[in-house]
Amino acid sequence: MDEVVRRLRGRGGWSRSSPRPWGVAVPPVVLLAFLFLYPLALVVQQSFRPESGGTSLQPYADVFASTAFREALWTTVWIAVASTVGCLVLGFVLALIIAFVPFPGARVVARFVDVFLTFPSFLITLALLFIYGTTGIVGSFQFLTTPWGVLLAEITYFTPFVVRPLLAAFSQLDTAQLEAAGSLGARPLRIIRRVILPEALPGLAAGGSLVLVLCLNEFGIVLFTGAKGVTTLPMLVYSKAILESDYPGACVVAVVNVLISVGLYGLYRVVSCRARA
Repeated sequence: MDEVVRRLRGRGGWSRSSPRPWGVAVPPVVLLAFLFLYPLALVVQQSFRPESGGTSLQPYADVFASTAFREALWTTVWIAVASTVGCLVLGFVLALIIAFVPFPGARVVARFVDVFLTFPSFLITLALLFIYGTTGIVGSFQFLTTPWGVLLAEITYFTPFVVRPLLAAFSQLDTAQLEAAGSLGARPLRIIRRVILPEALPGLAAGGSLVLVLCLNEFGIVLFTGAKGVTTLPMLVYSKAILESDYPGACVVAVVNVLISVGLYGLYRVVSCRARA
């Protein structure tokens, strides 16, 4: 690599001091802006255009004043927060078992966690339908069509997003600390609380932040479960755009959802950077 750099400099080509060629950077930036920023700009623009015409804040006033929006916002927040808490608790326990409890196939289970991250969310919901669906093993309880069914499906699907960073954090843990604590007579719960948990906090924070963002934007699980009375912000966007043809209202809800997601993503980036520091 150094030889290539020397040859380029010797031929009067690229050097560290030479200006970067804008002709190379502009096309991909324009392409990304057209594919991602332009559609988003259209959504924002449409959110300020009521059906009566013109440009105003009336669509925002109508949506914010509606009971459906407030209920959808509350449902989205409490399901996302509850799912995140459930994922953190279950993910921490599973990561502890995989990392510190010797059993045959532990490495295979850890690899399966990586594979599980590639599964689509509707696949997990479909599997749960065979248990909790109307014709499932315990279908008579109609559990999956309730908010608790959505909560179970999201915890099941998003828990590996917590397990993965925790396993990475546990792999960096000095086992000598565990051996020293055990030799001093510390019980397993005390070792977990005093030695393991402090090392796991950055991974828990990063994984929890990511899961919170993903749960806020989850659409497939809520739709596929067919939960009655469970309307989240993504479901409200779908309802207003497809069922009611209220495109300004749908765009307003979408903008609110994007703002919340971007804010939480910024929190996730901060937590992730601190976790790697």
